[in-house]
Amino acid sequence: MKLLPASISEKLQTLRGNISFEGLDSSALDIVTENMRLYQFKRKETVFLEGEKCVGLHILKSGSAKIYRLSPQGRQYIVNILHEGATFNEVSVYGGGANPVNVETLEKATIWIISVDALRKLVLSYPNYAQKIIENLAGNLRGLVQRVSEMAFFQVTHRLARLLNTLPEESLSGKHSSRLTQDQLAAYLGSVREVIARSLKELERNGAIRVENRRIYIVDQEKLNQLAEGMWE
Repeated sequence: MKLLPASISEKLQTLRGNISFEGLDSSALDIVTENMRLYQFKRKETVFLEGEKCVGLHILKSGSAKIYRLSPQGRQYIVNILHEGATFNEVSVYGGGANPVNVETLEKATIWIISVDALRKLVLSYPNYAQKIIENLAGNLRGLVQRVSEMAFFQVTHRLARLLNTLPEESLSGKHSSRLTQDQLAAYLGSVREVIARSLKELERNGAIRVENRRIYIVDQEKLNQLAEGMWE
């Protein structure tokens, strides 16, 4: 991790483009910018670990990263894949306690970190900001409920189709540093690499995708959409 220089204008541009900070007046933004730092991380560098003390809210300026947890046996489960503009670690910032997850970069990345104390001060002083935080946390909860429902009601092949529909092209067929591996796809879906490999072949046999040199290309969006809606019988 390396601290980078950052101007006030860069900080304000980031905050004004983030839904959590929209509409804040200049005095509120001053509180944030004074407690906001930009850091550079190498590829596959740990941003923070589960159980560590929370240092602040994170906003991904560039690059990509993964949020994950580890089972007692060391098996990895990817909670989310983060891309440019993503905000993360809200739970420990606003709810208190240690970090509930691990975060690691998938490629070289730059990340803004805003101190916990500054944001908690905003919550107490600016009701509109607090309301946005509540809405964002509720949205995250809805997303987790959706993930749990998919794991309960959809086969891995169908869940993989749904995942491919949500990932940017760079994560499927981009350069090696940003492209997700089959192991990472498996960890995201709570499965294993062998099952993902079979599911990719099934999607390919159905004409929805093409796999070439470990890259995934969507060749029939309509077919992929149909497979994504397949339910357990």
